[in-house]
Amino acid sequence: MTASPLIPAPRQLAEFSDTAHFTLGRGTAIAAGPGTESTERWLRAEFGAATGLPLPPAGDASPGSSLRSEQGTPRGEGVIRLALDTSLGRELGEEGYRVDVTPGGVQLTGGGPAGLFWAAQTLRQLFGPEIYRRAPLPGRTWRIPAVQIEDAPRFGWRGLMLDVSRHFMPKDGVLRYLDLLAAHKLNVLHLHLTDDQGWRVEIKRYPKLTEDGAWRPRSRMGHRASPHWDERRHGGYYTQDDLREIVAYAAERHITVVPEVDIPGHSQAAITAYPWLGNTDVVETDSLGVWTDWGVSENILAPTEEVLRFYEGVFEELLEIFPSEFVHVGGDECVKDQWKRSPAAQARIRQLGLKDEDELQSWFIRHFDRWLAGRGRRLIGWDEILEGGLAEGAAVSSWRGYAGGIAAAQSGHDVVMCPEQQVYLDHRQAAGADEPSPIGWVRTLEDVYRFEPVPPQLSEAESRHVLGTQANVWTEVMEDRRRVDYQTFPRLAAFAEVAWSTLPAPDQRDYADFEHRMTAHYARLDALGVEYRPTSGPHPWQQRPGLPGRPIEGKPPTV
Repeated sequence: MTASPLIPAPRQLAEFSDTAHFTLGRGTAIAAGPGTESTERWLRAEFGAATGLPLPPAGDASPGSSLRSEQGTPRGEGVIRLALDTSLGRELGEEGYRVDVTPGGVQLTGGGPAGLFWAAQTLRQLFGPEIYRRAPLPGRTWRIPAVQIEDAPRFGWRGLMLDVSRHFMPKDGVLRYLDLLAAHKLNVLHLHLTDDQGWRVEIKRYPKLTEDGAWRPRSRMGHRASPHWDERRHGGYYTQDDLREIVAYAAERHITVVPEVDIPGHSQAAITAYPWLGNTDVVETDSLGVWTDWGVSENILAPTEEVLRFYEGVFEELLEIFPSEFVHVGGDECVKDQWKRSPAAQARIRQLGLKDEDELQSWFIRHFDRWLAGRGRRLIGWDEILEGGLAEGAAVSSWRGYAGGIAAAQSGHDVVMCPEQQVYLDHRQAAGADEPSPIGWVRTLEDVYRFEPVPPQLSEAESRHVLGTQANVWTEVMEDRRRVDYQTFPRLAAFAEVAWSTLPAPDQRDYADFEHRMTAHYARLDALGVEYRPTSGPHPWQQRPGLPGRPIEGKPPTV
């Protein structure tokens, strides 16, 4: 028997023989060492649901307790042992792990709690797709080959950005995506919580943000050039307790949730709720509504002290909910026409001794960089925050290409690489006419697999500023969870391997091997209920006939 193909590919995998195997049975117990309780709970819940086995507690699971005695006879037959090992942590990092499977049992060892959890995810893959179901199937034997696996991630930031502003995803959908991220060893969920089209986070001191800003009267169907509209009211938001639940659920799975509240652009929903936040000397902000269209609204925040105090209040409440080191402030696509026309904004530029509107945006971002730093947090924003000068402690999400990330890293700033030409999963997956509302360049499964997060222009020292990488899912044309599934999978599996595994150069990667391993992985996704894009093209119910997109022809540029 051979091991089930793993995604992401581990650093080392050795099978001991064709006949040696371990069988999970009614007598199997879990021996959880100190500090492993979270993984023990997860493993018993997930494996227990799929197998119907009780997996009761057992005894010692310390790193020194071998699965075999010195005489070679099985110790603790039928036991799954969980342990942390600081020496392994020094060798492989806290996310590193080892999996040892023998006929006598399984030893999962983590360099830290996260590493142990990733070991449990690897063990789950070894058991095959049925282990991902929520109830046991009849007649299943839970048998895996004797193997030894040693593994650790390439990057510390392995993320997915989920836009819940353009189309709201209810809480249970977010929790489901956290499970899907965990199954792929991804460890950051970047939640895009606010935009022109909707405000999705409860702020108790400013209730109108969700009373008024969370709802729009209708939505464009397809790209913004489409003549079709969904005339239903769309909206929703997360209460603060919803978000605390999401954060806690993520933490149990060693995932960090990074909140994004967009400033100073992409703010029409906030201005709708509190019109004085806008540039009232050039626009009738009282008549604005939450934007019903896609694209970039020209309505941006006014550069006033009152607006700064307002958003300090917003961020104060966010910091009580999200313990993440980083807080995302957007900073992208800030159309500065209103500032150019606004006497108040121009007076502000003169008062602050700034050169132009770009420096005014930089002043805005720098304020919150200092404000967050004073509270032990770090600001991160899209690469437009480079314009007018980068705030001292800011990190950059490089989305318009590699260039912003290169500039930031070369100036000593940390970077998360997420270039739209490579890892924007709202972009279409094939050139066929049956792709639903096709957006952007064609980005196939193979294209994503050949993405390289660290550009060659960076020196070894500069490349250490690349914290990791992130795939982004913008939901303008994804009206529900099924559409998000279609755009995200199977490409997220390829992205996960890029983010986790140490791969050769893009043109030297063994895509045929990855494609072979995906055969097993599609069965896992089926068991998880993921409505991914089939290799043969979309199912009829996944198509969106008559809803235009905005396809871009040709190969995307490397910029």
